Amino acid sequence: MTTSFERYQKRRLISSYFSVVISISLVLFLLGMLGLLVLNTKKVADHFKEQIALTVYLKDNAKEVEIEQLKKSLAMADYTKSTNYVSKEDAAEAHSEEIGEDFMEFLGYNPLQNSIDVYMNADYVSSDQVDKIATDLTEKSFVDEVVYDKPLIALLNDNVKKISLWVLIASSVFTFIAVLLINSSIRLAVYSKRFIIKTMQMVGATKGFIRRPFIWQSVKLGIIGAIVALIGMAGVLYYLNNSFRELDLLGDVKMLATLFIGIFLMGIVITWISTYFATSRFLNLKTDELYY
Repeated sequence: MTTSFERYQKRRLISSYFSVVISISLVLFLLGMLGLLVLNTKKVADHFKEQIALTVYLKDNAKEVEIEQLKKSLAMADYTKSTNYVSKEDAAEAHSEEIGEDFMEFLGYNPLQNSIDVYMNADYVSSDQVDKIATDLTEKSFVDEVVYDKPLIALLNDNVKKISLWVLIASSVFTFIAVLLINSSIRLAVYSKRFIIKTMQMVGATKGFIRRPFIWQSVKLGIIGAIVALIGMAGVLYYLNNSFRELDLLGDVKMLATLFIGIFLMGIVITWISTYFATSRFLNLKTDELYY
């Protein structure tokens, strides 16, 4: 009979530990994924900014030497990420494929111009800086005009600021909720042993002596939960990196290492603090208050 009861208690204990580990790992996993989102918000925003092209249209009388010099100067400019020269012949061919017929047959000539598409580094994609770059390029005698989507640039920068603000707010809220959820799981685990705590206290054990095994057990559960969460994060990160290679999510090893270490330490610190205060609460209760 005693053996059967001990087995029952052992199963309950294992079930309780399993619940705590699952709770901790899920919360830390969600918190870690949110951290990845926060850290990569700028990278994602920069990726979209760098897809916006500034197109420089060249006059028909532009000399080959002038065009080559412009291409080289644009390629070497601080604001340039990449450039793409499109001849009027290539532009005509692409336009014909797009509309499904050869428009030059009707016109008898090619009205399109040679152009250079300039894709800029994200730090320079703002209305003021692009305006200045466009003005400088337009001043060249062989440049006909410079075209870019000014409303899109303004809208993109405005939305990036709004999204960054809301992501930070959401991060703060989720961090607070994460602490509360882990704290609740730990408190429930300690609550189930409140009579053991009081018995140890009644036979003369000090508060520090009573707390020590509870804190150590919770910290071990926190470590296990953090490891499970980190494995899940690594799997999701690997999948996302393969799906969106242009974002290079695994490129910044230092940032990722800092995030993973932070999640691991958070699992330890939160469980330590939660267990400390949970045990303190039951240590300060009177015996008759343990039943409520």
